[in-house]
Amino acid sequence: MKNKFSISISYPPLESTKGSAFLSQNRQFQWSNTGNIIYPVILASAATLLKKNDCQVFWDDAIAEKISYQKWLSRLIKNNPNLVVIETKTPVVKKHWQIINEIKQKLPNTKIALIGDHVTALPKESIDNCLVDYVLTGGDYDFMILNLVDQLSKNTKLDKIINTPPTHRLDALPIIDRDLTKWHLYSKNNTNYKYKPGAYIMSGRDCWWGRCTFCSWTTLFPGKNYRRFSVSHTIKEIKNLTENYGVKEVFDDAGTLPVGDWLQKLCQKLIDTGLNRKVKISCNMRFGALSEKDYKLMAQAGFRFILYGLESANPETIKKINKNINLKNIPKELKIAKKYGLEPHITIMIGYPWETKKDAQNTLNFAKKLFRQGVVDSMQATIVIPYPGTSLFDYCQKNDLLSTSDWENFDMRQPVIKSSISPDEQKIIVQSLFKGIITPKFIINKIKSIKSFSDLKFLLGYTYKFFQKLKDFKKSK
Repeated sequence: MKNKFSISISYPPLESTKGSAFLSQNRQFQWSNTGNIIYPVILASAATLLKKNDCQVFWDDAIAEKISYQKWLSRLIKNNPNLVVIETKTPVVKKHWQIINEIKQKLPNTKIALIGDHVTALPKESIDNCLVDYVLTGGDYDFMILNLVDQLSKNTKLDKIINTPPTHRLDALPIIDRDLTKWHLYSKNNTNYKYKPGAYIMSGRDCWWGRCTFCSWTTLFPGKNYRRFSVSHTIKEIKNLTENYGVKEVFDDAGTLPVGDWLQKLCQKLIDTGLNRKVKISCNMRFGALSEKDYKLMAQAGFRFILYGLESANPETIKKINKNINLKNIPKELKIAKKYGLEPHITIMIGYPWETKKDAQNTLNFAKKLFRQGVVDSMQATIVIPYPGTSLFDYCQKNDLLSTSDWENFDMRQPVIKSSISPDEQKIIVQSLFKGIITPKFIINKIKSIKSFSDLKFLLGYTYKFFQKLKDFKKSK
């Protein structure tokens, strides 16, 4: 065991008065008061692949474990791995530089690799600002980390920046080892789960549209490199979760779930195997991608929660962010989803540089109308952030629209794009989006939706996190 190449896949503690770091597999970083945790599927896949190739793997998510920085650092020093892999994002990259320098001081012979959308966009920046050994750019980190380990084991001389396009065949990956990756840490504290324990999978990398100008994951997985697992591989993943871990709900976190023949075959397989009676499935989806026949089949196959990116109710904004959806058809589509018992969720952003307060109010009114019509069950509202590597960031740079160059301010707690709407007004609008949906009809519908004790627990938990979410957008002091 001692002679094995050892790797620590690490999420160091990031202690802040702003809340908990909502980092792993999150397309838009937040400091959150909700306590939500997302299971990092791709790095879990990396850990599994490394173990399959006879490496010693330490799953080291101190954020999920909620341990202190000193306890985490002492544990890392004790493990003394050959390689530490850290995923970073824009608002915390400076904190990670400091942590890397301290690790190198304590463990000078340990190699450190940084990954993530920020360093994919700006790899040299991290090399210039900390003692990191390697920056891996791209998104297939399972394959990339294994290749790095192979090269290090052979003492191959490597460049500090290692760029590997995301083009690997996904079915070559093993079913994720959930025990190795401490799946239980992520199985309950997540509002995407109505039935617990829950678990994440990703049937594709990442979104078959892959062109939205604001999405940080287009840096890792542009639409032209979209790939998906086979239906049989996805079914094996779900079956493993239900049979071996008693998982009651699976959230598929591909940027958009594969559709067409793939989705129809998946649904039929869920029905034929009886998995539709054992587990609920939730997913991300694009408006306009499904027919009524698809919605009906998904409901029969056990789908429950569908998350749609609305982002704005203004046609000009939809065009500028390259969202490619038809706003006029949205109420009708949501009504169809509700017809078959599915629970739609929409995401909205405020603070686009070209939008006026009237435009933002239009989005607020559109969202309120959808809730009044009873065609939406829940919502997420945030301030738009232009991440390095995205088209939106390039647009803001070109037009001198960034109000700050300090990455720590890119945390969704405040606008970083110049706008005719003041920062405090933007926060008030976001809070208004959340508060505006709480109508008597909405409350009555939620009460009517309670069919079991699990439904009651979910509603109470969601209500608590709803009010905690409002703390994320406090006005400036």
